[in-house]
Amino acid sequence: MADDLSAPLGQGRKRKRWKSPVRLPTVVAGVLGLCVAVFMVWAAVVNDPSGGEPTVVLSTEAPPQARKPDDLAANADTAEPKAVVPVPDAKQAEPAKGPPAGMQTITIIDGASGNRQEVLVPAQGASRVAAVDPKLLETTRHGSIPRVSLDGGRAFALYARPANETPAKANLARVALVVGGLGIGASNTAEAFAKLPGPVTFALAPHAGDLERLASRARGEGHELLLQLPMEPFDYPDNDPGPQTLLTSLAPEQNIDRMHWLMSRFQGYVGVTNFMGSRFTASDAAFAPVLREVAKRGLMYLDDGSAPRSLASQIAGANNLPFAKAGVVLDAVPTPVEIDRALSRLEAMARETGVAIGVASALPVSIARIANWAKNAEARGFLLVPISAAAVKPKSS
Repeated sequence: MADDLSAPLGQGRKRKRWKSPVRLPTVVAGVLGLCVAVFMVWAAVVNDPSGGEPTVVLSTEAPPQARKPDDLAANADTAEPKAVVPVPDAKQAEPAKGPPAGMQTITIIDGASGNRQEVLVPAQGASRVAAVDPKLLETTRHGSIPRVSLDGGRAFALYARPANETPAKANLARVALVVGGLGIGASNTAEAFAKLPGPVTFALAPHAGDLERLASRARGEGHELLLQLPMEPFDYPDNDPGPQTLLTSLAPEQNIDRMHWLMSRFQGYVGVTNFMGSRFTASDAAFAPVLREVAKRGLMYLDDGSAPRSLASQIAGANNLPFAKAGVVLDAVPTPVEIDRALSRLEAMARETGVAIGVASALPVSIARIANWAKNAEARGFLLVPISAAAVKPKSS
């Protein structure tokens, strides 16, 4: 046996390791159980319906400067001190963003680019313009379109604006001006609203955006409305008036269905007018069923005078359809000088026949020259009237 004194220390001995009497999972489970128990006791004892959400207590007492002197004197001895939430100075408060007083914002969508533009226009106050009458609407698969009501009411009569005629103006020659293409260009539409007086009739393009709002705005400012119907020109489809164009190649039922879609785009108009249509308006087979439907719907028809071979006058007369035809296209050459010359020709026509109709597109130059002419119209012997006042009305209406 080896001597214990000469043997290396620690060899031959077994080391003992310390072992915890409690395992780690047991400790974790115990801590979690303790947390749950504490939460349940807290929930049972503490009365906090807000579940610990931050709260602020405000006094409902009026600030001292807003209370009557008598009330302050009566409560001076009994009132307890209360925290007062400071009220910001009205002069320092940032004003809410919005349109100026007396103005409102409308959204106009550019039909070419799709760009949206917010435009400020005068706010619409209480208007004497008749609201859209549901009795004059018929529901179709495309939406609501005009109809003659059961009691014989017609859109042409209900939505017409009275001419500003007085005994002193009885001898003035009457001039009706129609500006078309409204709603397509945002800036042009805004300019028309801003510059053109109420008697100028607005013709709205069916492919424009936000038409119901534009129509309501226009009628509220005193403008009569027409719906432009895209019709087939001779160079179609190289020259395309747009979707739902009325075509000579379609059956009458198909064209009428397309017109119903166009008629459903907005309401409150007195009639319809052609947009292009040199080929369509020269075809009796295609055009006559459409104008019969227009008469059936209680509307008028305006021939814009751009198609010399148009059969509108003959078809309208045979169907008791209120009808008007423009004598002058004011901006056939869209320059200030030529537009002024066209207005002079319109004046001569009005002096000769008593009434004349001019049409123009919503171009900035056209709007500017028409607005300038309208300012001095009465001084030169002309009364500006809405289109319904210049239409030929059948005896039956």
